[in-house]
Amino acid sequence: MPRPLKHVFVCTQRRAEGHPRGSCAQHSCDELMNAFLGEIQKRNLFDKIAVTNAGCLGPCGFGASVLVYPEGVMYGKVTKGDVTEIIEDHLLGDKPIERLKVPDFVWS
Repeated sequence: MPRPLKHVFVCTQRRAEGHPRGSCAQHSCDELMNAFLGEIQKRNLFDKIAVTNAGCLGPCGFGASVLVYPEGVMYGKVTKGDVTEIIEDHLLGDKPIERLKVPDFVWS
């Protein structure tokens, strides 16, 4: 298996309804995960881009969350409608999507 150039982690955290932190499951993370996998498969990019479901990535208030390595770029409030842009611009074009990046304070 070739080493991927990019690795995408999609938060698929599920918490009980009413939990104070919420969860990405409340923000259609399953649809988001399926959209990434479907687009990667359609474009036959499995040798370049790895996609992994993850537990909590941290900024629950910005769900659904996506983390891209090796850059360490965290995206928030991502929808399945954003997947094509993330793949084309960031994963293939090396240009992160500024409007989707979480605020810097998330990392403090």
